[in-house]
Amino acid sequence: MSSEQQGVEEADVVVVGAGLAGLTAALRLRQGGRSVIVLEARTRVGGRLLAAEIGGGEIVEVGGQWVGPTQERVLALLDEFRIGRFPTFDEGRSVLELDGRLRHYSGTIPRVGPLVLADIALARLRLQRLAAAIDPARPWAAPDAAELDSRSLWDWLETGMKTRKARTMMRVAGRTIWGCEPEDISLLHALFYLRAAGGLDALLDVEGGAQQWRIEGGSQRLATTIADELGPALRLDAPVASIDVTAEGVLAAASGLRVRARDAVVAVPVPLRERIRFSPALPAPAGDLAALAPFGRLIKAAAVYETPFWRDQGLSGESLSDFGPTTLTFDNSPPSGAAGVLLGFVGGADADHYATLGEGERRERVLNCYARLFGERARTPQRYIEQEWSAAAEPWSGGGPTFVIPPGGWGRIGPALTEPVGPIHWAGTETASRWAGFMDGAVSSGESAAAAILAGKS
Repeated sequence: MSSEQQGVEEADVVVVGAGLAGLTAALRLRQGGRSVIVLEARTRVGGRLLAAEIGGGEIVEVGGQWVGPTQERVLALLDEFRIGRFPTFDEGRSVLELDGRLRHYSGTIPRVGPLVLADIALARLRLQRLAAAIDPARPWAAPDAAELDSRSLWDWLETGMKTRKARTMMRVAGRTIWGCEPEDISLLHALFYLRAAGGLDALLDVEGGAQQWRIEGGSQRLATTIADELGPALRLDAPVASIDVTAEGVLAAASGLRVRARDAVVAVPVPLRERIRFSPALPAPAGDLAALAPFGRLIKAAAVYETPFWRDQGLSGESLSDFGPTTLTFDNSPPSGAAGVLLGFVGGADADHYATLGEGERRERVLNCYARLFGERARTPQRYIEQEWSAAAEPWSGGGPTFVIPPGGWGRIGPALTEPVGPIHWAGTETASRWAGFMDGAVSSGESAAAAILAGKS
């Protein structure tokens, strides 16, 4: 062996990233008879799946957490490892804070007057019809794609909705769905996202929608279970600095080690692809995706109480607030009933401002919000847990909850988000055509990358 080859490990496939997409790809490749080495920059697995302990052996999810009935790939993976799920608590009335007034309501849509309700219903119908014309595998090729891509979602909301209250409620929902303001997102991208999820109702609803179930032991349990299955093939604290395409395949260099393989699966968030030096350089626009497909900004804030006291008031723990800072909340209590947990989201421009505040002020503002929505008992939790998913706080995520393609972006990106470059294959929830941005999209993208390699499509 030459000195140049010394210290180089070999595998059939090197997988970059141990989030759910990379882990799934590695698992399916192993099951298909290929040897793999997985390189992960963090000292943990799971990517944007993360659990925080709240005592008594219970956890609260501070990253991605829900699964729904049409998310077939992640549900199949849970069944494969015999990991159970339980219903998200959704009993009782929800709370709406709008224009300084509190309302209690049942169902998905608050009762805010017939004109506003009609405005929301018509907008939902029109968005559904527009989204139905989008092929989520090729959104840039949709009819009128250039015109849809040139407009922001806010431009459409301003011209397509008649009432200010209805537009405000759509803005608040978008801050949690994408972690951005509607001005920041291409209308085409919003329609792609709706189509990939099966519609706006599927995105927003608990029962029958994306929030129907939680995972026993927390969502990160799925990642750690796959990691245990992979064993020593997984290398943590190994950020990949470069990937060279060679005559034999690829050579990936990470901290203190190099891996030679026939194929690579790069399963890092799209904005982080630019941190890897590719040789030869990726063709445009594949090399420019960090600017063309940035991430949103989201913070999750969980307050832990002795009991879920809001249930005694006939409240579900769900709320929508135009004042915030937590504009959307859920009951995130453990199924054992050992504690009550209110979980809130701070997204978009609110998250940018909130991140500049001191820790004490952030906590105070969130708890003031919870007290307004659910009563004074919410002001004094036993524990308070906060997780910021900005690029500054989570440099190996780059933001959250998902990617945001700005106006004009899809026309420039085209197939570069997913199209392999020689032996380099892409995975990650942003590359999925079903449930992009969710755990199901991560799983299906990893399976697709593995299937392409096993079929010899390099």
